[in-house]
Amino acid sequence: MSRHPRVRKNDTVYVIAGRDKGKSGRVLQVLPGRNRVLVEGVNQVIRAIRANPGKNIKGGLLKSETPLHISNVAVICPETNAPTRVGYKILDDGTKVRVSRQGGMIDKA
Repeated sequence: MSRHPRVRKNDTVYVIAGRDKGKSGRVLQVLPGRNRVLVEGVNQVIRAIRANPGKNIKGGLLKSETPLHISNVAVICPETNAPTRVGYKILDDGTKVRVSRQGGMIDKA
């Protein structure tokens, strides 16, 4: 059973562990059932693709991103531009927003 991820699509994240440690990118997709996120330009693999003229596929080497575990990324706070942990806060009007543990707002209210 997985928790609700604190990372959302289009967040800018910083990779804190793994082969691409130190890189940052935009989240393209969140896979909550597998606890993984797909980050643009990070964790790229090269695969050899065989040509298939019937399906109009050219052969060659294909570069694509593979999902990272969600624990290996940290959300970048838009106010401080630094990696941070994410918490939640309920505003006076009753809306629930994500906040940076360093004090800034991640979601616009």
